[in-house]
Amino acid sequence: MAKAVWNGVVLAESDDTILVEGNHYFPLADVNLDYFSETDFHTTCPWKGEASYYSVTVDD
Repeated sequence: MAKAVWNGVVLAESDDTILVEGNHYFPLADVNLDYFSETDFHTTCPWKGEASYYSVTVDD
């Protein structure tokens, strides 16, 4: 099981991640969105498509 932890808080946990170039991509359903706020920043990769970026806030 892959787990993303920041400052002791579990942000995401899943048995169903996709591994791309050594990075785990979590299904949105397995991400705790309470700690994320969307930014206006986006990038595009020719083979992965558009990426959206979020800020993480844990304990202010």
